[in-house]
Amino acid sequence: MRAYLTVWRLPSAPVLLLSGFAGRLPSAMVPLALLLMVQQQTGSYAVAGLASATLGIASAVMAPVLGRLADRRGPRTILLAQAAAYPLLLALLVAVVLGGAPTLAVIAASGLAGTATPLVSGTVRALWSRVDVRVRPTAFALDATATELVFVVGPSLVAVLAVLATPALALGLAAALGVGGALGIATSRTTRAYVPVAGPRSGLFSTVLSPGMPRLLLSGSALMLGFGALEVAIPAFADETGSPGMSGVLLAVWSLGSVVGGLWFGARVLSISLPRQYRLLLLGVTIGLAPLAWISSPWALGVLLFLGGTAIAPTLTVQNTLVGAMAPEHATTEAFTWLSTIAVGASAIGAAVGGGLIEGPFGVSGSLALAAAGAAGAVAITLVPGRRRDVPARGPRQPIAA
Repeated sequence: MRAYLTVWRLPSAPVLLLSGFAGRLPSAMVPLALLLMVQQQTGSYAVAGLASATLGIASAVMAPVLGRLADRRGPRTILLAQAAAYPLLLALLVAVVLGGAPTLAVIAASGLAGTATPLVSGTVRALWSRVDVRVRPTAFALDATATELVFVVGPSLVAVLAVLATPALALGLAAALGVGGALGIATSRTTRAYVPVAGPRSGLFSTVLSPGMPRLLLSGSALMLGFGALEVAIPAFADETGSPGMSGVLLAVWSLGSVVGGLWFGARVLSISLPRQYRLLLLGVTIGLAPLAWISSPWALGVLLFLGGTAIAPTLTVQNTLVGAMAPEHATTEAFTWLSTIAVGASAIGAAVGGGLIEGPFGVSGSLALAAAGAAGAVAITLVPGRRRDVPARGPRQPIAA
């Protein structure tokens, strides 16, 4: 607990944690709320899924571009601009959908809203990478734990509002949370004191190709592909076993295990090198996912999801720490946005392939096996030799400004 208090007492840390949590909630709320709203309005899951996917893809593609701008000019202007544009474009999206506009207009409006998604996650992680190296792992652990909570709280809020009112209200709440989070971070002392690090002009993929980054991003992609398959398999498993109402509970239990594991891990001080920690934690995730394909009871699945989930937030904590250490100092925000972008894409692919396996002869077990295979692939990728970047125990980055 003392480690967490140390982080909490850092200048602007409460703002980064609380505003970062609020600003990330739209990423877990808007796709689901949009899916429900479009399906209710059009009666088509195909159109609804296309609109939700377009929003996610637009956000993922735009993030590295905005991350590069944030590294060069500071994130404050970008966050303020997005705080102004985001609610307007979400309002336009709601108007287009509820107004019965053609499918093409719905897709276009979804894409526009996605491009304005506040650059909260990449900014917060980039700022955490500037804290004292002694507390940086704990800060990233808190960040990873908060991210896991986002995907528990966000869908729950959408579900409640969709039942009691309308999915459009959930989009309105998401807009307010996104604006609040972006403004909180943009106006914090840390962001106002942010000084960009000068660096050479470089190509579009130069940050991705920095020493160590390709393997890290590829392993993260394999892991997220597995998670995407699992997120589809869990509701299908609950439905197949005659307990469709358990799907939300099982997903929440999985995330709760990650939260518990993240809080435990963040308070530990380990002497093992970060790459080795990452490899061992990925192995732990793989071991946790391996038996799921042979489970037939939702209660047994819930227990295993909780236990296996305890390795997820620690894995993401070390992953973020490695990105902060490997990325060029003048491109930290961009590096974190690339991590998010690749994770979104890989998760979407995993969900699509997992859904195909569920509909095919392999059934739900096939999708659960794919989840374990993705994690195992991530472990294998970390074993591939590659260029390394030596990172000192205490890097040249400055602590968060007072």
